[in-house]
Amino acid sequence: MNGEEKLELARERVIEAISQNMNLYGVTESIGRLYGALYFQEGPLTLDDMKDELGMSKTSMSTSVRSLLELKMVGKVWKKGVRKDLYQAEPDWYQTFIDFFSIKWRTGISINVSAMEKSLTELQSLTEDDNVDSKIKEEAIMDIEKLTGAIEYYDWLNRLVDSFESKEIFQFIPKKKE
Repeated sequence: MNGEEKLELARERVIEAISQNMNLYGVTESIGRLYGALYFQEGPLTLDDMKDELGMSKTSMSTSVRSLLELKMVGKVWKKGVRKDLYQAEPDWYQTFIDFFSIKWRTGISINVSAMEKSLTELQSLTEDDNVDSKIKEEAIMDIEKLTGAIEYYDWLNRLVDSFESKEIFQFIPKKKE
């Protein structure tokens, strides 16, 4: 095996691991492969370049790039004299982690807290309604306690995400062991 083959094998191993790992977080393996391939590129690529590199259709490639842009894992790059959009992987894995998880966590927090707050209002009205059976009122009170505890958790999770976005987390867990 020559040097070029060894280099390709080493890169492919990492790209495959990235694609499998991203699949665990709800990102398709093909999008993970695209990110991995872009990570090892020396410079930005066009959609056509990526299509040729990975053998995916242009439509699939465009959808994958859009997903990576939304997750802030790739960015558009401007280059003088190039008319087509160029894309490059975000090289800072700490920032990629922060952006990826912040986006995912904030979405989950928002959906769950919204549903819980609506339910809390409905449950509270049940406890105040004289026409509701006492057993139902007791269950509503228990549900209110459960949801109040869950909302406290989501407040904590929001503050955790804040600490990632502000980079305050690195005061508690430094990037490198010291």
